[in-house]
Amino acid sequence: MQESTVYRSIVREVQEESSRTITLNFLRDGFSVEAVAHGTGLSIEEVQQLQQQINESEQRWS
Repeated sequence: MQESTVYRSIVREVQEESSRTITLNFLRDGFSVEAVAHGTGLSIEEVQQLQQQINESEQRWS
């Protein structure tokens, strides 16, 4: 059975959101950017962008 384009798109979005959540949790727990990138399969640049989001969020609450 062939999966529809919509179904594949939804699955991809869920996977990306899951990776993002895992990455944010690792970064908040103090893991290095390099370790998180290695463990999640995301690029160092992607992980650095998420780290920046955390830093900006923390600054707003300070």
